[in-house]
Amino acid sequence: MLQAIVDIQRDIYLAFAEHIKTFANGGGWAAFLAFLPMGIVFGAVHAMTPGHSKAVLATYLTGASAGMRRGLMVSLALSATHVTMAVIIALFSLPLVSVMLGSAGSAPLLEDLSRGLLGIIGAWMLWSAFFRSPHVHGEGEGVAVGFMAGLIPCPLTLFVMTFAMSRGVPEAGIMFALVMMTGVALTLSSVALATVFFRTRIEKLLATRHALLANISKVIEALTGLILVIIALREIFVR
Repeated sequence: MLQAIVDIQRDIYLAFAEHIKTFANGGGWAAFLAFLPMGIVFGAVHAMTPGHSKAVLATYLTGASAGMRRGLMVSLALSATHVTMAVIIALFSLPLVSVMLGSAGSAPLLEDLSRGLLGIIGAWMLWSAFFRSPHVHGEGEGVAVGFMAGLIPCPLTLFVMTFAMSRGVPEAGIMFALVMMTGVALTLSSVALATVFFRTRIEKLLATRHALLANISKVIEALTGLILVIIALREIFVR
């Protein structure tokens, strides 16, 4: 299943690269705009692959007193920040990005930055699990969590933006990023809504055992935070 998702993502990405190249060579807006909606599919499929803070999103919503509306707000904040970070990096740091990307198609410095931010989020979750008493999570906190989780930039958006800018058509890359953001938001919103739905069902089953439910949420939050920190440290210092 994962390999099929990766293959679909690769095919759409290569098709977009070809359309951007054609547009840069004077192909006009019509053909590019006609293919642009495929960016929504690309974003949705891309967000299904490992990463994109889906575990962070699900864990936060599991332990928070968030309803469907707030769950959507968190997922939208995460999606917007995740894609926007890549656009900002490409627009303001193209020479630096070109050096980091090199000829192998990898981005080791950006990967270290992403994993470092992931480790910080994990440390925050650990601290929250051990030192914060159970409380009602406000809307502002939920959006902040979405922003923090989304600070890890989307590498494929970065690659497309860099490709578009190297062809002299940054507007094509920005439009791709916008439609891709919609697809990412669809997938992450589905994760958020499913998490809130199952959490509320469990809450009804354990309506008379609030302390037990709170303790379970704290344990899940602590374990997830610990795993994120370990992965970040291992990838940065061992790799």
